[in-house]
Amino acid sequence: MHLATCRTGKVFILYDADSVCDAESVPQIGPSLFDPHKWHHTDRVVGQAPGRGSSLFLDAGGEQWVLRAYRRGGLAARVSTTRYLWTGLERTRAFRELRLTAHLHEQGLPVPRPVAACVTRHGPTYSAALITVRIPTAHALVERLNAAAPALLEEVGTTVRRFHEAGLDHVDLNARNLLVDDDDKVWLIDLDRCRLRPPGAWREANLERLGRSLAKFDRAEAMAAIRRGYVKVS
Repeated sequence: MHLATCRTGKVFILYDADSVCDAESVPQIGPSLFDPHKWHHTDRVVGQAPGRGSSLFLDAGGEQWVLRAYRRGGLAARVSTTRYLWTGLERTRAFRELRLTAHLHEQGLPVPRPVAACVTRHGPTYSAALITVRIPTAHALVERLNAAAPALLEEVGTTVRRFHEAGLDHVDLNARNLLVDDDDKVWLIDLDRCRLRPPGAWREANLERLGRSLAKFDRAEAMAAIRRGYVKVS
């Protein structure tokens, strides 16, 4: 994976040169790559994900992409749902998430392959969006909970432990950010605000957050099998 950057006026783009380019080809790097209206206009929106921001699934030719705009929630959304304080390009949420995702992807960990991140500066604030490759046949763990076999739940725990061993503190580990494909492979998505850290109490905090998510969907008992898988990793 070769990450490169380009700038068009107030728009900054970090991208994987193996996925997009600045030549006369499709898909072509540029601000329009992140424009939902362009994708709708060309009938290349094939669906969208639930949740804040409604990520779009895009037909990118040989694969599908996920376009996600960064949106605020909670009290901050009363000020702005799309603007964040500018403190430097490399500190923007989009650039940090893409670089972290690329790092984990290159280590062979099950994360979506990153495509590009876009940051548009608006004086003291910025807005941003991210594109990743959509994982074929994958669905959120929450959709599999009612029929999930113990072996699958243990695989969830094993996967979480692999990320922990790599140092990833996932600040929003929940049953929607864990995906399962048709081969029962477990994937981790949405690395916004996540970071790499040395071992510490944050690992247990991640697991407890996942446990609260399972309880929200009336499957708190599934956490026992997940923890079994977690401790199996040597």
